[in-house]
Amino acid sequence: MKYLFPATLSKKDQAQSTLLQFAALFLLAWSIIYTLSPAVRLHTWLVSYPWLHWIGFAVWLAGFSLLHRKSIQLLPDRDPFLLPITALLSGWGMLTVFRLNSAFGLRQTVWLAFCVALVWLALQKPGLLGILRRYKYVWLTGGLLLTTLTFFFGTYPAGEGPRLWLGFKGVYLQPSEPLKLLLIIYLAAYLADRLPFSFNLVQLLLPGLVLVVAALVILLAQRDLGTTSLFILLYFFMIYLTSGKRRVLLVGGILILLAGATGYFLFDIIRARVDSWINPWLDTAGRSYQIIQSMIAIGAGGVFGNGPGLGNPGVIPVAMSDFIFSAIAEEIGLLGSLGLVALLVLLTARAWLIAVRAPTGYQRYLAIGLSIYIALQSILIIGGNIRLLPLTGVTLPFVSYGGSSLMTSFLALLILLLISNQQEGEPAALTNTTPYKISSGLILAGFTAITLVNGWWGFIRSRDLQTRPDNPRNMIADRYELRGRILDRQNQPIVITQGKPGSYTRETLYPSLGHLTGYTHGLVGMAGLENSLNGYLRGLDGNPASTIWWHHLLYGTPPAGVDVRLSIDLKTQRLADELMGEHQGALVLVNAQTGEILAMVSHPTFDPNQIDQKWETWRSDERSPLLNRGVQGQYPPGTALAPFLLAAANQSNIFPTTPKELSVSENGKNWECAKWIGDTGNWSEMMQRGCPGATLALGNRLGIERLNEMYRQMGLFQSPSVPLATAHPVAAESLIDAPTAALGSGNIRVSPLQMALAAAALSGNGVRPLPTLTLAVLTSHQGWVILPASGSQAAFSQDSVEKTTAALLMPGSPLWGSFGNAPTNKGEITWYLSGTVPGWKDTPLALALVLEEDNPLLAQQIGSKLLKATLNLQP
Repeated sequence: MKYLFPATLSKKDQAQSTLLQFAALFLLAWSIIYTLSPAVRLHTWLVSYPWLHWIGFAVWLAGFSLLHRKSIQLLPDRDPFLLPITALLSGWGMLTVFRLNSAFGLRQTVWLAFCVALVWLALQKPGLLGILRRYKYVWLTGGLLLTTLTFFFGTYPAGEGPRLWLGFKGVYLQPSEPLKLLLIIYLAAYLADRLPFSFNLVQLLLPGLVLVVAALVILLAQRDLGTTSLFILLYFFMIYLTSGKRRVLLVGGILILLAGATGYFLFDIIRARVDSWINPWLDTAGRSYQIIQSMIAIGAGGVFGNGPGLGNPGVIPVAMSDFIFSAIAEEIGLLGSLGLVALLVLLTARAWLIAVRAPTGYQRYLAIGLSIYIALQSILIIGGNIRLLPLTGVTLPFVSYGGSSLMTSFLALLILLLISNQQEGEPAALTNTTPYKISSGLILAGFTAITLVNGWWGFIRSRDLQTRPDNPRNMIADRYELRGRILDRQNQPIVITQGKPGSYTRETLYPSLGHLTGYTHGLVGMAGLENSLNGYLRGLDGNPASTIWWHHLLYGTPPAGVDVRLSIDLKTQRLADELMGEHQGALVLVNAQTGEILAMVSHPTFDPNQIDQKWETWRSDERSPLLNRGVQGQYPPGTALAPFLLAAANQSNIFPTTPKELSVSENGKNWECAKWIGDTGNWSEMMQRGCPGATLALGNRLGIERLNEMYRQMGLFQSPSVPLATAHPVAAESLIDAPTAALGSGNIRVSPLQMALAAAALSGNGVRPLPTLTLAVLTSHQGWVILPASGSQAAFSQDSVEKTTAALLMPGSPLWGSFGNAPTNKGEITWYLSGTVPGWKDTPLALALVLEEDNPLLAQQIGSKLLKATLNLQP
């Protein structure tokens, strides 16, 4: 390296040499880490190591060594920061492209070698700046003609997409990229020729007419809002800097808004980008997928990053060009991405300083235009990556994949080097510095906004983004680190991880609990307990912070996951599933004292092991197998409210006259008792068998205020606190009158879990428990750690529940039970509520069962068999 970067140099040469050595050391370290990343990721040395990027590093090292020597020889007074900054940016970008796709990395290497050779040859051409000025009309006309050719012969290298390229024998050129440079050259020469003679604003604006029209043509024909915006901004910034008229910036801003509005209403692609910018959360798997994954990538990188080769930036579409900033941020973190922004700010500042010190007006306008080009294009693309701005599709100078973009960036470097080499004399007079201060302030504000928003996603919102269910990095990471097991209350495995590092797979050993355990899948995301307990299962919770930090630093992944013990009893769950059979509905069995959920049935359910084969079938199935009916099912309670009405009446000692009519007319149809009662009956029998006439009479007697209080005591105004997605609770405004509230009709909907917890109040001496589904976690440093219990809330008096359950007692057993039904658009549903009597000596139980059919005898059979088997009672 000393041979390539000799030490016997002038101060400027020595500074450039030292900075290039730092850049070389950084890229060398990056290359080594990337080479070793497979061993780190798989925790073994017996892996295949990537090596093609070393070709790129060698080409970079040789190329910039030659440029360094040539600049010392031909440009003794050049700016010593330009070459090191652009060397680091281009090398960093090239290695990132290798990281994403080695084939494209080789192509980028060829383009880098071509660009370096182009600059090396051009440095030996004296008078290049004068040639550019002299033939300004030729350059601009040629650029516009090339761009026009894309309307007829344009292509898209990847197949389907905007036809912005001209191609020949596998080599592609995007004319709009060098056209930006030609625009700057033209404006700089035109303004330098005009300003000595006239400051007439009309004459200054006149050349822009052609350019604005050309930009709008590009917008209309190619739907390229990014290039159009950049053209307009470049033009009006340069006019403002030369004229000092602030209204020029106002006109430019208005024109940008008009161009954006035109594109929004005319083209779907621009409309989609603007919509996904305004609210990307509406369609995270569709039109907003890119920006969502970009933000998740930045969040996944955190502060220090995962390390080269240890992230998953490849899940971002077009990561090599449009989203290369996010790809870098994921693997080198917030600090690294801020370092990248700092390099761009420094490059902009050096170009700005070169402009201020330029010896002629022409060179000043040329340097200032290049500075604005680098700054604005960087702000536009990074702002699109972090959702500061709508995505424009422009490239990140020197960094993004693409030969046209890289060539344009290196030509800008060439021009800046040439201008900076002529600054030993007196700079051209600068009479009005205000436009320069305001313009630099606006650009600095843009970079500051980028820094703040980048910090927002990479630090403040990092954890939230990483735990999103649509983050595929979680599922990819699960292939390399053991995910915790999900166990039943007896530590019997329900869900486990199998395989080897790099090919771990998740297997559900009891598929009938798929509605509860959920799934974790790279394409469809996460659901159920796999989602809500993801922190424990992935090792992000339950491990010491030092262990998590150390694993993230070394491997880019969390430590091994933590096992979670559920309150579910597999023996009871299997029996409940067998009893339900193929019948559609749900069942929830709880411990009436602790609220522990012992079984939760939802039929039909799904097998998480078959997501790849049956996902689309399940999504379109009218029976909704992906729905957990136990907590997400929304059923009208109907006459299943009868035992609670009876408890409220016993507590208030309010009973109406026994009704003679036990049926009710509902929407023109006759609503009968859930179970036939015969010609006579008392309050106990009428309420036990869910007779709507008796329910309505008792509800009218209680009144809407007491009914409202009863709903609150039953917990129907709140969603059960379980680590699952739950249905919306009953809205208080749904209780519009006593008949509606008593019959559980209208818009009133409840879940089986809510009804099971309410039933637990009758079996638990009037106290309604709060639900518990997770009991403990197995940590590496403390063993099993018991999670806090949920608690309970008072519902009814002990005397009232004793009277109620005595009235509902099933003959020959310590169980109470009641039937209920409710009409729906799809037919009648059947409820069965049951539980142990208050004061039961062993484990008190409560059950809620709903069948999406009219079958009370089956409901009673399922419920009573399950309870008796769980309590070891004789059938």
